[in-house]
Amino acid sequence: MSAQRDIQNIFFLGIGGIGMSALARYFHHHGYTVSGYDRTPSALTQELEAEGIAITYTDDPKTITNNQSPITNPTNTLVVRTPAVPEDSAIYTYLRERGFDIRKRAEVLGLVTKQMKALCVAGTHGKTTTSTMLAHLLYQSHLGTNAFLGGISMNYNTNLLLNKDSEFVVVEADEYDRSFHHLTPYMSVVTAVDADHLDIYGTPEAYREAFAHYTSLITGSLVMKHGIELQPRLQAGVKCYTYSAEPEGDFHAENIRIADGQITFDFVTPQETITDIRLGVPVWVNIENAVAAMTVAWLNGVTADELRSGIASFRGVLRRFNIHVNTPKVAYIDDYAHHPEEIATAINSIRILFPERKLIGVFQPHLYTRTRDFAEDFSRVLHTMDELILLPIYPAREEPIPGVTSEMLCGQVIEKKDLVAALQQRVAASTQPLVILTVGAGDIDRLVPQITNALHE
Repeated sequence: MSAQRDIQNIFFLGIGGIGMSALARYFHHHGYTVSGYDRTPSALTQELEAEGIAITYTDDPKTITNNQSPITNPTNTLVVRTPAVPEDSAIYTYLRERGFDIRKRAEVLGLVTKQMKALCVAGTHGKTTTSTMLAHLLYQSHLGTNAFLGGISMNYNTNLLLNKDSEFVVVEADEYDRSFHHLTPYMSVVTAVDADHLDIYGTPEAYREAFAHYTSLITGSLVMKHGIELQPRLQAGVKCYTYSAEPEGDFHAENIRIADGQITFDFVTPQETITDIRLGVPVWVNIENAVAAMTVAWLNGVTADELRSGIASFRGVLRRFNIHVNTPKVAYIDDYAHHPEEIATAINSIRILFPERKLIGVFQPHLYTRTRDFAEDFSRVLHTMDELILLPIYPAREEPIPGVTSEMLCGQVIEKKDLVAALQQRVAASTQPLVILTVGAGDIDRLVPQITNALHE
């Protein structure tokens, strides 16, 4: 994005991705001609099209070079790409060979947010819920905020919040491909550093090193979960705080109460205790997420009353422990969890909410490398459910790896097309109340409406 170039058109390779779509919406809002390519239509791409953004689903350069397309001139066009689009993509190859300026999404996001006070949320788990919660706390406060989120906020039905009068921007800091190294955080939460993305990092040590480098970019304050295996590398003058859902850490929860389906607790800061915080989304792990989000909001001046009302009115994030069906016979929950620790957290929450029910889990593994690298952990966690159904691995950006299949996780594997009928059969045959949990980061979410309708019937 050179100052010498008059950018008028922006083309997104992989526009249907959650992070890409937020950037596309941002530039569309600011008057650029925005268009893009994605492999398959989705609810999100349909929303973008309804907002006036042109999208092609055919990997053919002819679809972006016709008479109606603005993607013809490299001097006034910026191309933004995600690593999810392979480098041998026909459209990507065409644009690269013709000299278009092609930037990674993370680089562009870093440039867009550099002039604001960036409040970033990083970590292996919890960053989408925590960042969306933080954005809601600020957005409904006297401070306001902008936000680029890694999920669809249930409060606003979008992954982009805009407020031209606010100096703040909330950003989900993604560690994949070291993307978060392009950011300039004013403050940042780090929720966890459990190893992931070993196809990029190679070892857990290299993964944690990437987080240590990320902390060196912070200019104001680091807020890290108490007890995580991270040695921050902070600039002079940058403050470090810890947080926890337990009575430890600089900021923490105390006096946790669960009654009538509600979770209430007191928020303890170094200077005051804010009593009677009621979770709008009463899931146990959200106590920890709320403490992290409230810590950053409090440090920036959000008041006690604003914190109370914000947490109480928070409605969650699409595909983060969404309860779609809850009848005496069956409850159905869908969650984005795709790492063993995330799945364990979802299972633990279900055991607390529905202690007497049989749990049937459906897991779609995401990536061959992740399945291979964490096969033992996946198998251990998945088999804490009462019954397990596996779908074939969702490959995303990867080619198959010989010998790496869902079968290595030691469960029954069925095809997606057979899943709804299989779940209907289990509900009909069960003599006890059930909880059905679908988890995975691939395209299992496309089945959620069908499963919901079938279970209601």
